[in-house]
Amino acid sequence: MAQENTLIEVDAASLKALIDQGKAIVVDVREPAEHARECIPDAVLVPLSSFQPDKVATYGKRAVLYCASGMRSQQAAKALLAAGHTDVAHLKGGLPSWKQAGLPTKVDRKAPLPLMRQVQIIAGSLIVLGVVLGYALGPLWFLLSGFVGAGLLFAGVTGHCGMAMMLTKLPYNKLA
Repeated sequence: MAQENTLIEVDAASLKALIDQGKAIVVDVREPAEHARECIPDAVLVPLSSFQPDKVATYGKRAVLYCASGMRSQQAAKALLAAGHTDVAHLKGGLPSWKQAGLPTKVDRKAPLPLMRQVQIIAGSLIVLGVVLGYALGPLWFLLSGFVGAGLLFAGVTGHCGMAMMLTKLPYNKLA
């Protein structure tokens, strides 16, 4: 079992074995729209954006957190450890590693697109718009493309995307 304040990484096969043995509670720390689109069956949704370690009930089981890549789940798992939880792990590689292992997911194609795809569509559109308007109406419009590019650079360096945070506020991304 886990040592106190030690974050364990588990691979998809190990997580599946823990689930089958009834020894894990799976916690999805992605946003509601991401969870609604596709998730590990029976995962509990506790978004990182509103994560409160004292609200995560583990029922004496290992809490295994996951997200889209492993970054958010690592952050949330460290918060759980800091709050006194002792049996905490996160899924190495996130949901893609689960799917690559051929394990099942619960999918709803009618749910909103994943947040990062929404960011990519909007950012790409704004960059193209800035270039087109820059050539058609004047060079100041190129600043729009530069501003969006700087935002993407900042998001890549810091892991915090302002556009993604704004998109989570849209009604179609706010799911129960």
